[in-house]
Amino acid sequence: MRPYGIQRRLAALFSADVNGYSRLMGEDEIATVRTLIAYREVMTARILEYGGRVVDSPGDNLLAEFASVVDAVQCAVDTQQELTTRNAALPPHRRMEFRIGINLGDVLVEDERLYGDGVNITARIQELAEPGGLCLSGTAYDQVETKFALFYEYLGEHTVKNIAKPVRVYRALRAGDTRRSPRPPARWVRRHGRLWVMLSVTLELLLLVGGALAAWRLPWPPPAAAPLGVPDKPSIVVLPFVNLSNNPQQESVSDGLTEELSTALSKEAGLLVMARTSAFAYKDRGVTAQQVGRELGVRYVVEGSIRTAGDTVRITAQLVDTTTGYQLWTERYDRVLTDVFALQDDVTQQIVTALQARLTEGEPARVGRVCGSACHLQALSVPGA
Repeated sequence: MRPYGIQRRLAALFSADVNGYSRLMGEDEIATVRTLIAYREVMTARILEYGGRVVDSPGDNLLAEFASVVDAVQCAVDTQQELTTRNAALPPHRRMEFRIGINLGDVLVEDERLYGDGVNITARIQELAEPGGLCLSGTAYDQVETKFALFYEYLGEHTVKNIAKPVRVYRALRAGDTRRSPRPPARWVRRHGRLWVMLSVTLELLLLVGGALAAWRLPWPPPAAAPLGVPDKPSIVVLPFVNLSNNPQQESVSDGLTEELSTALSKEAGLLVMARTSAFAYKDRGVTAQQVGRELGVRYVVEGSIRTAGDTVRITAQLVDTTTGYQLWTERYDRVLTDVFALQDDVTQQIVTALQARLTEGEPARVGRVCGSACHLQALSVPGA
């Protein structure tokens, strides 16, 4: 018979902690705590958005409960994407990456606190995740296997402390994730025996034979692939400005500024500006300027962020040389939101003026002509942060 006040239920559990937290604290305690607070606010907002609740958050850990594994996984994916974007603005040694584990299990509930094997298993699965990554138990994987555009890598059965039966563990990976293993891990091979080994050897032999035949038929030496050339004109792309506010509605503000800045720059005769469709393909991807330069064939990248607090907005922008990765120019604009159109015209005109002077030096400034009606962002209401 259960003690009075204690209940049992099945729950989707979400556990997260910071990779290398002790090192970060040892280097700079104040900066680490500030980043932790900001990132925990992001995580909490996402958890509430997907119908979950934060159960506990001691130190750098966070435990949350969801009614659905689907909601828990979607929350984890969105959280990691947002934190990746925020980390891109930090030096590599100061980036704060969370490991997240998700499990579907039975829990004991007392005064909204959770206990039991389900909680312990979730914490152990989280420890198996890579920095910025996500791992699922077998029970959670069974619920979401076909519901997301994710790859799942089977990590085998793991013995969890104080749990009698081994737990199946899967790593969730997004398309293009470089952490994706080219073949299943050793535990998977041992579990499925000789069949997998025979298939693997056969596939590798076929690839080797095919490669040899292709090489025999091709001219030697093979012609070198021509790199994507950089035009004679200064070429530039405006990457989507990052919304650093907790309110998702601010996305319309950052996207609008990105589009209008691209439009204004495209009116400069001395600049070749990449189309917005190409630029927005990099939204929330956390790529480097060098990678963008190689893929789009542009020499310069403009990137920035928008943050609002009450009736104040802070816009930052920077110009990066894609061949070196060096910042050529950066500026911050703090404005009061008394007149949205005036603020938009002012900031856009100043950015275009600065870039036009940097990239088309010697040409007469035509910003007055450019920043007429074209510099107006659409009539956007700016909600509070």
